[in-house]
Amino acid sequence: MMTGREQASLIAVLSAMALVVLDAGLLTVALPSLARSMAVSPSAAVLAVSAYQVALVIGLLPSAHLAERLGYRALFVGGVALFSLASILCAAAPSLELLVAARVLQGLGGAAIMALGIALLRIALGPARLGAAIAWNAMNVALCAAAAPVLGAFILSVAPWPWLFLAKLPLAALALAASRALPRVAPTRRSVDLPGILLHASAAALALAAATTLPAQPFPAGLLAGLAALAATLLIKRERSRPEPIWPLDLLALRPFRVATAASICCFAGQSAGLLGLAFHLQTSAGHGPLMAGVVLACWPLAVAATAPVADRLARQFGSAALCSAGAGLLGAGLLLCALWPATAQAAPLALGAIMAGFGFGLFQVPNNRTLFLAASPERSATAGGLQGSARLLGQTLGSVLIGLLFSCIATPIAARMGLAVAALFAIIAAGVSALALPIRARDGAGRSGPEGELS
Repeated sequence: MMTGREQASLIAVLSAMALVVLDAGLLTVALPSLARSMAVSPSAAVLAVSAYQVALVIGLLPSAHLAERLGYRALFVGGVALFSLASILCAAAPSLELLVAARVLQGLGGAAIMALGIALLRIALGPARLGAAIAWNAMNVALCAAAAPVLGAFILSVAPWPWLFLAKLPLAALALAASRALPRVAPTRRSVDLPGILLHASAAALALAAATTLPAQPFPAGLLAGLAALAATLLIKRERSRPEPIWPLDLLALRPFRVATAASICCFAGQSAGLLGLAFHLQTSAGHGPLMAGVVLACWPLAVAATAPVADRLARQFGSAALCSAGAGLLGAGLLLCALWPATAQAAPLALGAIMAGFGFGLFQVPNNRTLFLAASPERSATAGGLQGSARLLGQTLGSVLIGLLFSCIATPIAARMGLAVAALFAIIAAGVSALALPIRARDGAGRSGPEGELS
């Protein structure tokens, strides 16, 4: 039974996480209205989404680095406050340029929330309930992802697009009020590594620019990728001797952490490519309209939300590595069903594939994230959270870039099917990577092999 302070801590983190997830879905629905209102092209309006994503990727690991020096709660509250202020600036933006600048601020605030949310729950609820906390967060994220397009469409039916940003402010106020219950974590006395942060930002921004330009402009993308690799090399050389590097080389040296991170990247690549491929497959090969496509796609996050609460209990019974491998395998099976099923007017088989994929992803995500966090020491929880978020975004970017490449080279109906097959391959690779950790089992409960269980 949770105490009142623990319940308030959970509310603070889940409501803040909901802010970040709802934001992406709400604005995606509004892009056509936004483009018309600001008299810009649809491709220009997409900058309002991509600027947020770039800032999120850039800000995750530096947020963790700053939190270990300034305090977890202080930076988390600062992230929620920055996100809220930026939302007001977005709603008031008179031009696309100012909107994009405000979205960058939103992304930096969202990065602090994503990097520190689970780390704070690990401290507030204790190691024995870490898996349950991750499950609650996974269910929260999945439900928000499913609800965001519907909520966005409803808001746009009664109000102009700026209200998409203002409508989330009560949720932000709840997160700020409940955050008073979050535990205080004493910061370290080490100084902030500003050169390291700048190198990280350069490497991340150049890599994302290379990924987004690759389908249309391969040669410039290659140059950007080379510059990103140079910045990454300089950062690794600089950070190798530091006790708490921005890029957590110390954590990646741990086999459980390394395996969980690699599996997460592969699984999120499969999820991203699968959702994009299925969206096009439904409307091109299968001939369904946007409404039916939306219903089928909504089955995926709803299945994740239904699975997340039981995933932690199943991991305790069968072992985290076994459940991760089985979940990723089920994700791959669902994607293969969608890819191989003959194109017909019936949406039920594709909905079944989406449900299988959602169940599989839910079974994978909770135990994999729990393994990742328990592999890190408590004082490195923020960095573990930053890398977990970075792995998620890296996988999603990889999946979307591969789908873009397929669509640029092959006819859309064939590319959609191939995209689903590629997504299934990533899921199967994730299952294989997780299987490498089958001898590594997280023994639940405090006091068995140290304060947070053992990863051997």
